[in-house]
Amino acid sequence: MMRCLSGVLAAAMVLALAAQVAAGQQPTVDVTAAWSVTITLSSGEKITGLAILSQDGSVITGMIGPAETDMMPADGTVDGNKVTLRTRPRKGRTAAFAKAELTATADKMMGTIDTDKGTIELIRKPRQKSNQPTK
Repeated sequence: MMRCLSGVLAAAMVLALAAQVAAGQQPTVDVTAAWSVTITLSSGEKITGLAILSQDGSVITGMIGPAETDMMPADGTVDGNKVTLRTRPRKGRTAAFAKAELTATADKMMGTIDTDKGTIELIRKPRQKSNQPTK
């Protein structure tokens, strides 16, 4: 009886592990922050901007654009340390990229835009200290 129970337990653990692998990796980074963005197009032209991202589990939402007053929606996913970002320009607007594939660390994300259109680098901006007096 004990041997049968051990076998069932082992099988259940293997199935649980297989389900995790099939579902993808858990995020190993948290991209919730403001980021300085530098895009280098294959022509050599550089475009700078800002991204403000929020992460809930493996889902990313936020805004990205050339300036804080000129942003468009963005969304994406995190799988381990791999990040996919997609821009959602409003009607009549264009974006520097439609999709970026990045590798993330705690303070930096680097990758490609639209497969071969160029590269993108995001650097986490330091949190600004509040000017509010402490009580």
